[in-house]
This record gives sequence, C-alpha cells and structure tokens, in this order.
Amino acid sequence: MQVLSVSLLLLALTGLAPVPKLTSLKLGTGLTVGVPTGFQPLPDDGIAAKYPSPRKPLAVFSNPNGRVDFSVSVRPTTFESMDYVVLQKIYKSSIQRLYTNVKFLKEDIRPVNGRDFIYFEFVSTVSDTRRSGQLAAIKRYQTVQYAIQKDQLFVFTFVAPAEEQAQWQPTAQAVMASIELKQ
Repeated sequence: MQVLSVSLLLLALTGLAPVPKLTSLKLGTGLTVGVPTGFQPLPDDGIAAKYPSPRKPLAVFSNPNGRVDFSVSVRPTTFESMDYVVLQKIYKSSIQRLYTNVKFLKEDIRPVNGRDFIYFEFVSTVSDTRRSGQLAAIKRYQTVQYAIQKDQLFVFTFVAPAEEQAQWQPTAQAVMASIELKQ
C-alpha cells in the first residue's frame, strides 16, 4: 500500500496521474455529477447515520470500504452568485471553525463547465482533548465546492483519509471538475 501511495504521489506531481473513471449521474433538473466508478449511493439510513443533520444531503456516494465519500447538499440561501468573493471568506472562516487545524492546499473561485464555483482543497485535523484520555486526531483530505443557483446553495464535498490523499486527490479534483449545474 505504501509503495502504491508513493507511486501515485510521484505520478500526480509529474502530471502523469491516471485519469480516474467517473460515471455521470443526473441528480435533478440541470444537475449532473461524475461519481467515481465503484462508488455506491448510501441509502437513507446510511446517510442518517454518517451525516446526522436536520437537512440530509441530496446524495452521498461511498467507496466500497466506506472510508471515502462524495456528497451533494442543497440548502436555501439569500446570497447571490455575485457575492462569491464575500462568501469565499465566510466559508473559509466556517471551515476553520469546524476543525482543530486546517491546512489549505488551494482556494479560489473558478469556472467549471460554464459557471463559477467557490473551491477549497484542504487537510483538516480534529483533536479531542475534552476526555480524560486523549483520542487520536482524525485527519481528512477534503475538497469542497460551492455554487448558488437561484435561491439554493449547492455544496459538493469529497472526503478521504489524509493518509490516502495521494491516492484520492486526482479523483477528487476530477469529480469537482465534472459537475454541471445549468443556470
């Protein structure tokens, strides 16, 4: 496994990383995403267990061992796409508050398939020191992309264990680049 990760890292650094295979799925009117081959949709009870929230995600897809997820959420918003520069600062701050430590790898507003998205790529760490014995920190590699469509905020998230970043980074980037949200 270690040799594979080093090989993938070298391929990614040289720009020769294999292109991940994605399956195009339509999730609603005007929304199409690329889901990595082998990922399966989580059923409602799986979503409720893994993502407890009053507003469940529109869809969650997991790899066979359940360690890597791609999720799509939709929430109402009063912001407009012209607010992206302000929203980028707000979302960055929100991400920083969610975790003990965040190392941003990339952040920008970028065009994807004809529309702008707010994009963050980072490694997050959550440390739990509230208990008498300290638990091991949880580190995750994540990409998050935001877009506003009318009065809806779309949030696309790809999450993998940080130690598997080299393996999943090309896939996460391909997934985010595959999103089509028609205006």
